[in-house]
Amino acid sequence: MNLEVLEDVEALAQRGARVIAEFARDAILRRERFVFAASGGHTPWLMLRALGTMDLPWERMHIVQVDERIAPAGDPARNLTHLQESLLEHCPLRPEQIYPMPVEASNLQAAAVEYAAALRDLAGSPPVLDLVHLGLGSDGHTASLLPGDPVLDITDRDVGLAGPYEGRRRMTLTFPTLDRARGILWLVAGAEKANMLLRLCRGDRSIPAGRVNQKNALVLADRASGALLASLINDAR
Repeated sequence: MNLEVLEDVEALAQRGARVIAEFARDAILRRERFVFAASGGHTPWLMLRALGTMDLPWERMHIVQVDERIAPAGDPARNLTHLQESLLEHCPLRPEQIYPMPVEASNLQAAAVEYAAALRDLAGSPPVLDLVHLGLGSDGHTASLLPGDPVLDITDRDVGLAGPYEGRRRMTLTFPTLDRARGILWLVAGAEKANMLLRLCRGDRSIPAGRVNQKNALVLADRASGALLASLINDAR
């Protein structure tokens, strides 16, 4: 795992956009397409807007979801709502190049199986995503892999159901899917994340985030979330 601490959220978003662009160009050069999994959150929307201003081979880029709340189409709680606003209004990506999790389905278990099949069609069997963006909760969760939830124990499915959490159930990629990815991009911002960021960087498997494969991971943190790490590093010198 590599760590970069940046000044603020804006710097975090700009650096994250550059990292995605680098992965995209490399993946398209090697495999003629780029499959990127996006999580939700305020800073990621800034990052994707910055990405949308870049000169990239957008026609070869495909965006899937890391997780999604079970909510109606257009609901402001949906990650998809913000994902579409952040990209479709700022770059030539076509709507069909974003693959929504089918959380409006009446049978959510079947919908999770359906999304896993879509991932296989897009990224191979089993699916290997080029880059996955993840966030870090102040409780140590990532994606919708929530502390104490049975979804943490899934080893034979690429997509699972979690929750309820903060009032809504979620659909989420599982650890097997995340661990096969060619790259993981963590974005961490806010002083309330400082302790969990330290535990993540130490590979603390007692929190869900700490169970994600760290081999090809880059953590981008702002100064507020990285303060505890910086203090420990300075104390060790």
